Amino acid sequence: MKNELNHKLIQIKNLKKYYPVTAGLFSRHIGDIKAVDGVTFDISEREIIGLVGESGCGKSTLGKTIPRLEEPTSGEILYRGTDITKLDKKGLRELRGEIQIIFQDPDASLDPRMTVGDSICEPLVIHNIDNEKKRMDRVAELMEQVGLEARQADLYPHEFSGGQKQRIGIARALALNPKLIIADEPVSALDVSIQAQILNLMMDIQEKFGLAYLLIAHDLSVIRHMAHRVAIMYLGKIVELANKQELFENPLHPYTEALLSAVPSFKSKGKGRILLRGDVPSPLNPPSGCHFHPRCHRVLHICSKEEPLLTEMAQDHFVACHLYR
Repeated sequence: MKNELNHKLIQIKNLKKYYPVTAGLFSRHIGDIKAVDGVTFDISEREIIGLVGESGCGKSTLGKTIPRLEEPTSGEILYRGTDITKLDKKGLRELRGEIQIIFQDPDASLDPRMTVGDSICEPLVIHNIDNEKKRMDRVAELMEQVGLEARQADLYPHEFSGGQKQRIGIARALALNPKLIIADEPVSALDVSIQAQILNLMMDIQEKFGLAYLLIAHDLSVIRHMAHRVAIMYLGKIVELANKQELFENPLHPYTEALLSAVPSFKSKGKGRILLRGDVPSPLNPPSGCHFHPRCHRVLHICSKEEPLLTEMAQDHFVACHLYR
């Protein structure tokens, strides 16, 4: 696998996405919601990166900012050396054929007024690819690749189950032969009995077409099953990044330790559940220093004063924590 993951597909450098907050009659700017706050990491060809964190930590915003469904506030997003943040409308349109998204809610991602065949075909129409007959042949091929029958192309979304709708979403994401798929909680809205089928389908597709995934999830079992590397996100920042096996066996950041301790099968011998204090702070007014320090069970005096930088502590194992200065 190492040889397959040598070539960087996308490099994200100090990416920020802030939402301005205004108040008063004249909409005075009073602050910013720092949804993504200085994120740096990369994804190699054919690699699956798992992105984990509590609700509200900025995972989905990060996923939408990469293809510029959300406009970044600052930073660089280099796709094969081209900075996505500087592309014009034409360049961005062409790039979006290379980067596709699978959304969390398959119901919300499909237009109820369109047949599923038309939904899958829509990217081909927008990018003016092939004639109508070839497009419909492509739709039939895609439906069969995701485990559906070509004859179902004339049906509407309400005639399918939740798992089938997500298969339709996957087929649509594959229509333009992308190199990177951002999967935003792709199975969290599905029944447990269906989740494994969809995950196995995604892995089969990844292997067959040589795709890279940014897999956004809160379920650590899903991440452990699929990812090559794992990034832990807290309040807009990545606090730990490592190879999957290394992270699960040797977590360094106290937040990572707490997340793993909440899953019985991941608990280390002799260690119990680590309970975090309080709630996740507001991204509008994050704590000083390390954002995690008010809830940390290993907090130091310096943690409230100085923000730790993401630093490589072992080979390809990065952590942002003053414990490892």
